[in-house]
Amino acid sequence: MESKFEKKIDPNSAPENNPQDIGSIWKNFKQFLSKLLDIRHDTDKNATIEDVKNNISMQGHTAWILVFSILIASIGLNTSSTAVVIGAMLISPLMGPILGVGLSIGINDIDTLRRSFVNLGVMIGLSLITSFLFFSFPLFQELTPELKARTAPDVRDVFIAISGGLALIVAISRRSKQTNTIAGVAIATALMPPLCTAGYGLAVWNLEFFFGAMFLFTINTIFIALATFLIVKFLRFPMVKYINSAKRKRIAQLASFVAIIIFAFSVFQFYQLYQRGQYIQNAHNFIQEMKENGISIIDEDDKNINYNNKSIKLVLFGKTLSKSEIENWESKLPTYGLADTKLNIQQGVDDSDLRAQVENLSDLYAQNQGIILSRDEKIKQSENKIKLLEAELNKYYKVPFVQLSQEAKTNYNALKSLSYSNVISTNFKTTDTLTVFTASWYDSIPNYSQQEIKLKEWLKIRLQLDTLKVERK
Repeated sequence: MESKFEKKIDPNSAPENNPQDIGSIWKNFKQFLSKLLDIRHDTDKNATIEDVKNNISMQGHTAWILVFSILIASIGLNTSSTAVVIGAMLISPLMGPILGVGLSIGINDIDTLRRSFVNLGVMIGLSLITSFLFFSFPLFQELTPELKARTAPDVRDVFIAISGGLALIVAISRRSKQTNTIAGVAIATALMPPLCTAGYGLAVWNLEFFFGAMFLFTINTIFIALATFLIVKFLRFPMVKYINSAKRKRIAQLASFVAIIIFAFSVFQFYQLYQRGQYIQNAHNFIQEMKENGISIIDEDDKNINYNNKSIKLVLFGKTLSKSEIENWESKLPTYGLADTKLNIQQGVDDSDLRAQVENLSDLYAQNQGIILSRDEKIKQSENKIKLLEAELNKYYKVPFVQLSQEAKTNYNALKSLSYSNVISTNFKTTDTLTVFTASWYDSIPNYSQQEIKLKEWLKIRLQLDTLKVERK
């Protein structure tokens, strides 16, 4: 008998959602994410501060390591050897003062901040002097692709610098240091090549290269320092305490002011680089549409897209554009995000007739090449036939005369000389090829005539010939 307190369960009914179960799942998920992304655990703050401070100095051994690494990187850039440049970045101590700047601002350590800036200046000075002296030799002043690639920053360089800086300070702050991460960041952020390129710009007196490379180095430096500052604040590194409260307050205000300036400048530079990159991309899209509409453009290069002056220079060839067509293309500029951009189109006279003549000459040249190849093929076939016929003839008429003459001399002591030829004869009904040997005999040797008869019989057997003639010379 069923109790009134028992609840009958319908097997076809859906199970009810228990709010407590949902809350438990969400809580477990948050705990999982917390463990997965938590970097506060296993962080050695005091040891991290000590490590960063120890690597700030650019004196003695560190200075010489910097000089040698800059020299290696300059050679790698001059020879376009990526492997050499990577090796130089692995041994360079460039990260020390930059991390010191970010750390000192984060913990209000004015002495470390001053020391970091001094050593950063020494580091830049040594690097520029070393690369300048190397590239001062005319032998090493060729502009290679590796050098040219470090003359202007890109918005992607910002992402690389800040991501590398975050990875670096997180790796350093662990109790167990990840040396492979530190080495990888040194390669990815690429602080050294811009400094070498700046030295190259000074050596060849190209100030555009110098300022462009230094701008790239500055961008990398600022965002690595900014990433260090953010992680130091997030991990709540211990602040430096001063006995004098007024001094502590001034230092805290100064550190905060420097941090705000660096952060504001970083945001501004990021925005500027993003705007520049977007402008260049829009210009390429506009140029691509012109090409798809049959307009031939030569000398297409980023240098013809001037972001600062808001201008695009295009050199056309082939059919010239009329004034109305140029105005039509200018009216399309705002739709590509290129408002207030000046379109500078350079074109010559209409050379359609000349191009048609060139195309006709090209067709004629192709036809002549076909004829020449056909003749060459026929000549080759004829040569192959001749070789085949010669081979067939050799099967029937080739006589091993050298070996045969040596054997004949051994067998017939009265033989003075022997010659051989093939004689073609005809009776005007048939034509035959007759093998003829001409022999010369010593008269002083008796019975040489009998040896002559034996020579003929021996030659027939030796050469397996039915018709053979031996003549006396």
